[in-house]
Amino acid sequence: MASLKELRNRIASVKATQKITKAMQMVAAAKLRRAQSAAEAARPYAERMDAVLSNLAEALKGLEGGSPLMIGTGKDDVHLLIVCTSERGLCGGFNSSIVRKARDKVLELIGQGKEVKILCVGKKGYDQLRRQFAAQIIDTIEFRGIKQLTFENADQVGQRVRSMFEAGEFDVATLFFAEFKSVISQKPMAQQLIPASIPEGAEGGVDLKGAIYEYEPEESEILADLLPLNITTQIFKALLENAASEQGARMSAMDSATRNAGEMIGKLTLNYNRTRQAQITKELIEIISGAEAL
Repeated sequence: MASLKELRNRIASVKATQKITKAMQMVAAAKLRRAQSAAEAARPYAERMDAVLSNLAEALKGLEGGSPLMIGTGKDDVHLLIVCTSERGLCGGFNSSIVRKARDKVLELIGQGKEVKILCVGKKGYDQLRRQFAAQIIDTIEFRGIKQLTFENADQVGQRVRSMFEAGEFDVATLFFAEFKSVISQKPMAQQLIPASIPEGAEGGVDLKGAIYEYEPEESEILADLLPLNITTQIFKALLENAASEQGARMSAMDSATRNAGEMIGKLTLNYNRTRQAQITKELIEIISGAEAL
C-alpha cells in the first residue's frame, strides 16, 4: 500500500497535469476558431477551380497535345504519396488516421508491383512512416516555426512536386490529409493531384447550372497556367483543413485528458482518506492496547 506522502505527491502531480491539459484545451479552442474560418474560406475557391478545370477539360477532350498535368504520363508505374500531418502531437488520433490511410495505400500499391515514393509534410507523419517505409521516404518538409500557414508555404510543396514531375520521377501523385468536419470528427482523405482529378456531375460533366463559358485566351493557354496553380491551391486547402482538424482533435483530446485527470484525483483522494483513516485507527488501537497493558 502506498504511503500518505506518496499519495499526496501523486495527487499534486495529477493536479498539475490537469492544469496543463486544461490550458492546452483553451488554447486549442482559440486557435480552432481561426483555423476553421481559414479552412472554410478556402473551400469555395478550390472547389470552383475544380469546376473551371472540368469545363476546360471537357472542351479539350479528344484533342492532342494535352498538358501532362491533366492527362498524365500515360504510365502508372511510380506513385508519389504526399502525406500531410502536424508538427506536434497531443492531438488524439489525428495523425494516426492520416498515416493509416497512407500506409494502406502504400501496401496496396506495393502489392500491385508499383514503385512508391513518399513526401512527408509534417514531422509526425515522418516519425510514424519511417518505422515501416524508411526506404520509400524521399524527403520531409516541416513548418514547425510557422504560426500561420500561407499560400507561399503551400507553393513550396507545390514547386517540389512539379519539379519532380517534370523530371520524370513519378507518374501519379496523391495527397493525404484530414478534412475538418467538426471538433469531434476529422475525415482522412486521399486526393489525386497528378493527373488532375476532375470532379464529375450527374451526367459525367460539371453542373454549371446551364451556364456556357467562352474563354480568352484559348483553353490550352489557360490550362498551362491554371494546372500548376491548382496543385498549389489543393495543397494549400489540405494544409488549412489539417490545421483546423489538428486543433479540433487536440481540443477533444485535452478535454478527455482533463476529465480523466479529475476522475483520477477523486480516486486518489478517496484512497488517501481511507489510508489516513486506517493509519489513525491503527495508532488509536495501539495507544488503547498500551494503556490497558499497564
